[in-house]
Amino acid sequence: MGTLAKSIGWKAPAGWPALNREQCEKILTAHGQRFEMETLDIGGIPTRVWKNAPENLRVLAMVGAGYADREFLVYEDERVTYDAWFRAVSSLAHELQRQGVEKGDRVALAMRNLPEWPVAFFAAVTIGAICVPLNAWWTGDELAYGLQNSGTKVLICDDERWQRIAPHVADIPSLKASFVSRGDVSGEGVQTLESVIGTPENYSDLPQQALPEVTIAPDDDATIFYTSGTTGRPKGALGTHRNLCTNILSSGYNAACAVLRRGEEMPEPSPRTTLTVIPLFHVTACSAGLMGNIAAGNKLVFMYKWDPVKAFEIIEREKVHATGGVPTIAWQLIEHPERKNYDLSSIEAIAYGGAPSAPELVRKIHEVFGALPGNGWGMTETMATVTSHSSEDYLNRPDSCGPPVPVADLRIMSEDAAHELPAGEIGELWARGPMVVKGYWENSEATAETFVDGWVRTGDLARLDEEGWCYIADRAKDMIIRGGENIYSSEVENVLYDHPAVTDAALIGLPHQQLGEEPAAVVHLAPGTHATEAELQEWVAGRLAKFKVPVRIVFSKETLLRNANGKILKKELATLF
Repeated sequence: MGTLAKSIGWKAPAGWPALNREQCEKILTAHGQRFEMETLDIGGIPTRVWKNAPENLRVLAMVGAGYADREFLVYEDERVTYDAWFRAVSSLAHELQRQGVEKGDRVALAMRNLPEWPVAFFAAVTIGAICVPLNAWWTGDELAYGLQNSGTKVLICDDERWQRIAPHVADIPSLKASFVSRGDVSGEGVQTLESVIGTPENYSDLPQQALPEVTIAPDDDATIFYTSGTTGRPKGALGTHRNLCTNILSSGYNAACAVLRRGEEMPEPSPRTTLTVIPLFHVTACSAGLMGNIAAGNKLVFMYKWDPVKAFEIIEREKVHATGGVPTIAWQLIEHPERKNYDLSSIEAIAYGGAPSAPELVRKIHEVFGALPGNGWGMTETMATVTSHSSEDYLNRPDSCGPPVPVADLRIMSEDAAHELPAGEIGELWARGPMVVKGYWENSEATAETFVDGWVRTGDLARLDEEGWCYIADRAKDMIIRGGENIYSSEVENVLYDHPAVTDAALIGLPHQQLGEEPAAVVHLAPGTHATEAELQEWVAGRLAKFKVPVRIVFSKETLLRNANGKILKKELATLF
């Protein structure tokens, strides 16, 4: 047991673990078992894969259709069964083909978590198109960039996003058609999504028809998820059908391993209910969440926006078994004074990734809810899960993000990338496996820098212990993660530099119990000029998404301290707060 496990007051139950990880892996991956592995050539690299993962997302959609009258999506007073969802997917897929969408064309998706989101996503990927989920928090300019960069042919969005995008449509020559949900739109090349598939409560009235016939290989392109890069604008991570389907088995493996470690028999599969509170445009919710839930025939509950009391009401009403996403969510559920007024006994698991979490949170989840905590590590470039652990394993190592799933490999490399470091030493984390994306869309230079012989250079500093468990020491340089949202500091700094009074600027992350960290800025003003904190915050808010706006700005009388290479010494700036 680790020191931190003792410090949070966790004691391993008698007889735990019943099996070590190697024994679990041998049992679960044996020939003929669900988690059997095989080695395939992917892009010239021999790669271990889950033998029984769905071949592609088209197959997964048909698996979902097989759950028929089982409830799939709940949003406020709207309820959609698996059968109704599949009818809508098929209807929209045929319409996309009528609009000229062919295999490899890009279909962008920009909306909050609505029942229409999984419909639009699967309508695109089941006909071989590449779905481009855009960050719904982005400004009109940022959304337009995503559409232009991806060369999107058809856009599917909600009215809120359309209002931001509409002024930019003339500047996006690739865009041929737009479908807008929950809005009143008209004009050339734009129509309501409801004119094609109706409203969610009426999906069940749509005709029952097969998906259009399209041949899709496991390693065909499926998605472009945008990630904050090391320089400039966001980069589009080009994912495959195999990338997304890998997560289904990776999540299942982790759950099965926890059961064996406990010395219990595998339970019979039964439908679960998950409260999804993080945006589906993130790989955590889409790849690690949506895919596995469809494969299992689970029910997903969406919220208009996150609100702890509303979440309590939903958990009680829908008998929610699992929720989470980022540590913020767990903290708010635990600390809200209204919690005691609701029956939350159905909660079995609260899992998260996407942001650093305090070991104390692990204990609190177990103590307050009697639920089992879960954690993992991944990134947009790995289509979510690479490492994962839960339950007693997580309580036992609350500062770890777990070991790699059996189809993944990790290594810790020296700063110059010349050699691998031994267990216990901190260096750059490299990862490989069937979840690693092909590269960056239309960006060969960044692809060559980040993807090396099947490995992705994560930019994260980490160490591995003797048993292969991963511990993240620090994240990619200059990246701030606020409640699961990536903020690339140079993007905010560049906006600050654009202000006529600012001559020096640096963005850093301030620790925050619930959000992990928040952005804060230090600026130096040109002599004889003036600007207030509120003025600069308003300046950033007018140009970038709201979550990127610094929560605090302090002013330095001197220019900011730099090293010999001219880089600002950001570690020195935290003391100013």
